[in-house]
Amino acid sequence: MIKYIFITGGVASSLGKGLTGAALGRLLKSRGHKITMQKLDPYINVDPGTMNPFEHGEVFVTEDGGETDLDLGHYERFIDENLTKRSNATTGSIYSNVIEAERQGTFLGKTVQVIPHITDEIKRHIFALGQAPETSDSKKFTPPDVVITEIGGTVGDIEILPFLEAIRQFRLEVGRENVCYVHLTLVPYIAPSGEQKTKPTQHSVTELRSRGIQPDVIVCRSTEPVSDGIREKISRQCDVPTENVINMADAKNIYEIPLLLHKDGFDSVVCKILGLSGTASLEEWYELCQTTEELTEKVKIGVIGKYIDLVDAYLSVVESLRHGGFHNRCAVEIEWISSDDPKDFDINRLSQLDGMVIPGGFGERGIEGKVLAAKFARENNLPCLGLCLGMQAMTIEYARNVLGLSGANSTEFDSKTEHPVIDLMETQKDVTQKGGTMRLGAYEAKLDRKSQVREIYRSDIVEERHRHRYEFNPKYSKKFDDGNFVCSGKSPDGKLVEFIELASHPYWIGTQAHPEFTSRPNRPAPLFLAFIEATISQKSLFQKSVA
Repeated sequence: MIKYIFITGGVASSLGKGLTGAALGRLLKSRGHKITMQKLDPYINVDPGTMNPFEHGEVFVTEDGGETDLDLGHYERFIDENLTKRSNATTGSIYSNVIEAERQGTFLGKTVQVIPHITDEIKRHIFALGQAPETSDSKKFTPPDVVITEIGGTVGDIEILPFLEAIRQFRLEVGRENVCYVHLTLVPYIAPSGEQKTKPTQHSVTELRSRGIQPDVIVCRSTEPVSDGIREKISRQCDVPTENVINMADAKNIYEIPLLLHKDGFDSVVCKILGLSGTASLEEWYELCQTTEELTEKVKIGVIGKYIDLVDAYLSVVESLRHGGFHNRCAVEIEWISSDDPKDFDINRLSQLDGMVIPGGFGERGIEGKVLAAKFARENNLPCLGLCLGMQAMTIEYARNVLGLSGANSTEFDSKTEHPVIDLMETQKDVTQKGGTMRLGAYEAKLDRKSQVREIYRSDIVEERHRHRYEFNPKYSKKFDDGNFVCSGKSPDGKLVEFIELASHPYWIGTQAHPEFTSRPNRPAPLFLAFIEATISQKSLFQKSVA
């Protein structure tokens, strides 16, 4: 029987439900269990694909092309499993499915209501993770041992009510022994009195219990470790055994969280509740965290972005840089540089960087800053990695400043440009609906055998995830063929340019893909690993030249 874990949150948002679930997934996998994870979000958008990064943060793309919540990135990085679009559902997608079923007569004229129709659809999404997808060979599908579901939002929000009702019903349907409710709350420190307070946790649990859910485990977020007295008080007030009150104090490094929770007995408690066996084998994770404490080098990487006021917009990029740093024994310091503001492109500031990343994005705002950054990196031998829009900005820069194609641009930003070196993909020209209609998910690329990227990946064929509508305009391929600019990777049919690089540069590489979505702390994405290696090498050369 599949075991189900539901993680809810109270008191305040952004406490770390996603990281708690991801850490628990890591711990249960270390015990030999097959894990899958899911995020159920209460917002009415059908998916986060059309949401402003300033509001929602990064849109994480799954291998099968799902535009999902950024927490799925945490899940994949911690449990090291590729999730699918089925691992994220929203109020909008739930209601869309129910309304579509009603239009098709599925309910045979019945009055469609939140209970049972919406709650049944929510439960269907949860059950689906334990079943073979309709598009796959069911013989190859191995059901998970454990499904971990995070409920977005905070207990007490009006939007979350149908989800709480659905997971309340779930235990009745699959059996009490197969469900564990984990509730994450805040234990704040009140400086004037010098005390940690349990009242917010008590109120949050009371609210959850009013919806018919008694938490089995309470995870307390705090800035400092909570005392035994605090645990005992929460235990008494919330009707949870003392050993089931788990503390997750602030960690120096998010990858320490599984170890801290394991030390506090989190996975042991959950396994006892669900009747799961196995002993945690965390040697590799201990080694990883030990490595993060022994970083001998340090590099400063500029992230040239248009959404830097909310750094979660580039969450996977930052984590991928850190992963590359771990494996080079190198601490990565991020310098946030707004591509909107020309003042940020002071020559002295850029000169202090050891490398730069130009990440993805959409829309005209900030594009000229990205082009300017690409020019600086090219002219000064500064390692530069361009991702999606970043690659396009590098292409535009080279066309303008090296090939002499004045006014070269993308038709996304200038529909009348004389030199549309970046243009709308042919397959996108008749697409009018927004959301889930771009080129999404994993696609293969064939690499030039003499290229840097071939040396980095050590493979002729690679696969990376994509999220874009515009591409390198193949009509300009001959103009770019100047012996230095190399289209070093293309789609297997040769029509789409997937990678670009400069033969004369130590590391000036762009990709139409988003390799940051497949990077893991114990297995960095190749482009990021090589990028950090290049920044260390170039920094060393610079220091020697100055000496």
